[in-house]
Amino acid sequence: MSRYQYERLSVQDNDFLVWETPALPMHGAGTNIFEAGCLRNEHGGIDFEAIKRLTESVLHLIPRYRQKLVWIPGEDHAVWVDDDHFNLDYHFRHTSLPRPGTDEQLRLLTARLMEHPLDRSRPLWETWVVEGLERDRFATVNKFHHCMIDGASGVNLFQLLLSRTPDRETREVRRFIPRPTPSPRDLRNDEWIRKLTTPLWLGRQLVDFVRESRDGAGDLPRRASSLVGLGRRKLFPVSETPINGKIGPHRVIEWTEMPFADVKAMREALGCTVNDVVLTVVTGAIRKLMLSRQIEPGKLEFRVSTPVNVRRARKGETSGNHVSSWIVRLPLGVECPLEQLKAIRAATVDLKDSNEASVIKMLVTVASMLGMSVQNLSVGTMNTIVTNVPGPAFPLYMLG
Repeated sequence: MSRYQYERLSVQDNDFLVWETPALPMHGAGTNIFEAGCLRNEHGGIDFEAIKRLTESVLHLIPRYRQKLVWIPGEDHAVWVDDDHFNLDYHFRHTSLPRPGTDEQLRLLTARLMEHPLDRSRPLWETWVVEGLERDRFATVNKFHHCMIDGASGVNLFQLLLSRTPDRETREVRRFIPRPTPSPRDLRNDEWIRKLTTPLWLGRQLVDFVRESRDGAGDLPRRASSLVGLGRRKLFPVSETPINGKIGPHRVIEWTEMPFADVKAMREALGCTVNDVVLTVVTGAIRKLMLSRQIEPGKLEFRVSTPVNVRRARKGETSGNHVSSWIVRLPLGVECPLEQLKAIRAATVDLKDSNEASVIKMLVTVASMLGMSVQNLSVGTMNTIVTNVPGPAFPLYMLG
């Protein structure tokens, strides 16, 4: 008999399971809209089976799609094991909008799908093929638990499912042989061994943290300054605003489009980053919202968390979270967009120089390993999250 096989979730991945509540499901989704093209069938619908076969043909490249969670006995920590009862039909769903379906109806459907937690007894993903969209289009809504992927790995995953050219053919489906699952006793024994080596692991994390300093000892004062800044944000919490409060189970999803060429033109003309432009747009929107609620924005201490990709080069990686964050104060009291951008640019340059993302990542990891609640530690430090995930800079196709 082969020895059992499993993968222990990283501290960061596991946190997304621990933080989840019925009103706060910790999954994400991507809604993709396609021209029907050659996937239109003889009845005017969409060839659902062809799309499902396409996904089945790349499952061997996406291990998490056929793995489920098993919890370590006596621990609030999970491991990935192969699902020996994997059934693709459970994860692949087919539905339709009332024809001709509008983008607004698609948004409402996406919101309803996002309100329902994923089944933790199965692999944590779903794909919904939605036909009936007006102008001869269809959509897919791909739903993944955050413990599986972050934004960057999600983009890589989509590029596996889709192709750069319209003439891609479905590959041969490879046979799936599940690896042996550990018994509860096996997991418990392995966990005790891991705990005995935790001090060594913490020491190694500290050594890596120091080694990552760009100029050795000269970088340590900047990191120490970051620690002081993080402590100050905890001591002086953000303001209460209308967008902060008790979270309910329902969701509203909106999207809009703007030419990326315009964003790049602003970046080049103003000598900043795309992220700076995004944060400036958000600043203007939040300021406008506060004014509409008769709130003086200049009196608010309003901060956002902006996720930062801290993974080392892993080309094509399709699983796991490798993100930290910056905490950025938005200048809501400033009316001029150019002045807003100037203030944001100064803040992000300072955050980059101090390598705050690395400091936060280390603190979150150590706190979780010591059994401290990262959620409680972060209360009061931010009002909301603004994430900017760059997608592929080329067109993508699904079977033409």
